[in-house]
Amino acid sequence: MDWWTIGLYLVLVFIGWCTIYAACYDYDNADILNFSVNHGKQIIWIATALVLAFIILNIDSKFYSNISLIFYGIMIVALIATIFLSTDVKGSHSWIKLGPISLQPAEFAKYATCLCLSAFLSKPQIDLRRNKDLMLAIGIIMLPAVIIIAQSETGSALVFFSFFLLLFREGMNGIILLLGVFAIVFFVLVLRYNNLPDAVIGVDVPELFGFILVFVIAIITSFIFLKIYTKDKVCMFTFLGINVGIYSIGITLANFFPIIKTWHAAALSIGVSIVFLLIWSIVMNRRTYMLIASFLLLSIAISCSANYAFNNVLAPHQQIRIKIVLGLEDDPQGAGYNVRQSQIAIGSGGFAGKGYLNGTQTKLNYVPEQHTDFIFCTIAEEWGFVGSTLFIIIYATLMIRLIYLAERQRSAFSRIYGYGILCIFLFHFFINLGMVTGITPVIGIPLPLISYGGSSLWGFTLLLFTFIRLDANRMEVLR
Repeated sequence: MDWWTIGLYLVLVFIGWCTIYAACYDYDNADILNFSVNHGKQIIWIATALVLAFIILNIDSKFYSNISLIFYGIMIVALIATIFLSTDVKGSHSWIKLGPISLQPAEFAKYATCLCLSAFLSKPQIDLRRNKDLMLAIGIIMLPAVIIIAQSETGSALVFFSFFLLLFREGMNGIILLLGVFAIVFFVLVLRYNNLPDAVIGVDVPELFGFILVFVIAIITSFIFLKIYTKDKVCMFTFLGINVGIYSIGITLANFFPIIKTWHAAALSIGVSIVFLLIWSIVMNRRTYMLIASFLLLSIAISCSANYAFNNVLAPHQQIRIKIVLGLEDDPQGAGYNVRQSQIAIGSGGFAGKGYLNGTQTKLNYVPEQHTDFIFCTIAEEWGFVGSTLFIIIYATLMIRLIYLAERQRSAFSRIYGYGILCIFLFHFFINLGMVTGITPVIGIPLPLISYGGSSLWGFTLLLFTFIRLDANRMEVLR
């Protein structure tokens, strides 16, 4: 049994409870065992989580791989049922009320998906370099994510995209991961710079400036791809000439004919480039040119659909949070209030903090959700830079430990599962800290083992202790 990981789990859970108590502390009612308030309820959740951990550690390790597909199917049904049976919690339909408690099936869906994906990828015949196998793996990831989006719980759905790091680790072409990064960058550029007011940057900018930025990045990137993967100088410079020529002509015509916009030239240039690369792919009988053309097509698709997706897929409160992060709006008393107060609380902690139970921002409840999604600001205010750094070191130690455990596994299933839970922990950790510091939009991601909540604690306990059980039997399981 890996007692080091168990010890880190217990330390983090203890820190979590202490922080929840601090966030909910009431001078007039400081009873630790008051089970009607959050810190008292969390004691019950912790006790049941420890019982759950004990049960997991006493189940045969082979059970988890054998049950993976069945459990995944059960969770898919549960997620679908949640859409119709859930109660509305701040616009989210992801909670099922069972008597006095509420559970969020999405938290357990992460566990089920990790198990199912590990079982699938551990099959000897599976090769992520084959399109069929890759699509099946992506399907396993995306199915629960899409259902969770239908529950208006976008934050939890985004966690599933962390599994793409696992696919990369297990052989997926890195280009696919890179395309995902480009997709995010293009999406942000279009939202941030399309229809940009001149006053924002102090100079005149073309209409749909975001689209033009995407065009420039896409062309330069495609040229680099051609140089690296084809080394075809004729194609490279023909491609470059097409884009420079068409865009230059377009800019010139735009100066004389107001009806012509610079983005028209950019769109035409990309369109001609795509046709050229497809023709060249046929002539040279190489798929590489077709893949680069697909990249350009992806850039156009994202540029044209970004605003629609933003306005029609995301909820209004999610839209305003993204706008605040991108600097498009400033709403310090509304949607931006949480982040602003969180930043104040973190900054007020200084170097050594104000001391346990002495935080002013948290005690006066200036920070909403300071016991859940914004719980890190409580740590930072009371313990300052020193305490925050120590906390991050402890958390980083856990994740480094998971890497060490994953690498020493003798079975593919156990190794893949270990890296799967690492991806989930990493995503939650970095996004949560990004939220409270204002680096990322507020998407409702709890801090694992720290934030208040039974579903989250149970879910991460399941994830972690299943891996500890698999690791305990690593010498007996060879596949």
